[in-house]
Amino acid sequence: MAQPEATPFRLDPSDELPLGLQLSWRLRALIRTGELSAGERLPSFRRLAEWAGVNVGTVRAVYEALEQDGMVVSRHGQGTFVAEVVEAAPELEAIASEAIARAREAGLAPRDVAIVAMACAGLPAELGEETAELPDPDAESEAIEVRQELRRQIARLEAELASYTAHLRADLPTAPSRAIAHVAGVEELEQTRDTLIAQLAAAQQESQQEVRRRARDRGPLGRAMSRWRAKR
Repeated sequence: MAQPEATPFRLDPSDELPLGLQLSWRLRALIRTGELSAGERLPSFRRLAEWAGVNVGTVRAVYEALEQDGMVVSRHGQGTFVAEVVEAAPELEAIASEAIARAREAGLAPRDVAIVAMACAGLPAELGEETAELPDPDAESEAIEVRQELRRQIARLEAELASYTAHLRADLPTAPSRAIAHVAGVEELEQTRDTLIAQLAAAQQESQQEVRRRARDRGPLGRAMSRWRAKR
C-alpha cells in the first residue's frame, strides 16, 4: 500500500488533538511565522484535504474560522489568501524551536512545554497578586491605585520577559531583593518596573540578534516549506 505523501500539512490521526484543530494550528503557525506570506494563495479545499489527510468539510471549516479571525480572506472564484494585514513574526519559530530543544535536552516532551505555556498564558497577569497587606483604601486610595497600576505593569513586564530568559545577560541591572516581607512603596515599585524595562529592552535586542544569526538556519517549519516548495 502506497504511503501518503509527506507534506508540511500532513496530520497525525493518532494524536489526541482533533484533526481540524491540528490543521488550524498548522496553518496559523505557517501564517504567523511568515512561511505563508501576506497575500499568498492557500491551497484549494480539495488539494489541502488530500495533503492533510482530512475531508473537504474539515478544510472548509478551518478556512472559515481563520477568516473570522482575520487571518485569511476568501475571494469568489479565486480562492483563499493570507490576509494582507497579518504581520509575520519569524522570531516565533526561533523561540519555539529553542523551547523544544531545551525540553529535549532536559528529557521532557515538547508537547508538555506547549501545554504548560498555554496554561500559563491563559492565567490573568494579576492572579495571585498580594493585596491583603495594602493599607486601608479609604486612607490612601490614590497611593493604592498607583501601586496597583505599577504592579500590573510589573506583572506584564515579567510575563513578557519570561519569553526572553535565554537572552538575559548576567551583567544586566537587577531590582533590589528584600529578605523581609513588606508592602512595596511607589518608589520601590517604580524602580522594579524601570529595571524590568531595561532588562526587557536588552533581552529583546539580544533576541533580535539571535534571530538574525539563525536566519541562515531556518526552523522546522521553514525547512519543511522550503523542501515542499522545491518539489512542487
